[in-house]
Amino acid sequence: MTYHSTEPAPRPKSTGADVKTFVTAVLLTFGVGLLGMVGWAVLSSGFGGFLGLVAGVFGVVWWRKIHGKAFPRVLPTKSVVILAVVNAVLALLLLLLAG
Repeated sequence: MTYHSTEPAPRPKSTGADVKTFVTAVLLTFGVGLLGMVGWAVLSSGFGGFLGLVAGVFGVVWWRKIHGKAFPRVLPTKSVVILAVVNAVLALLLLLLAG
């Protein structure tokens, strides 16, 4: 005889690792877009934007090589902070170039 519980399976609790993974996904996506816009602003052409996007793709590949996956479940907080700082610098650079 097989026993089937009528109670739903317990849901895993969201942890800090889930939040760091989500923030990493947002920052990587935002950073690639920022690199494209900075490239466009520096060269004042679509080719600059293309070069920025290519640089962003290489950045994501490098990130994946370092951490094993693009969005690993366990991620050091230091990596997320460095990624946030790089995005802030790119955003500041874009604002200075646009002004």
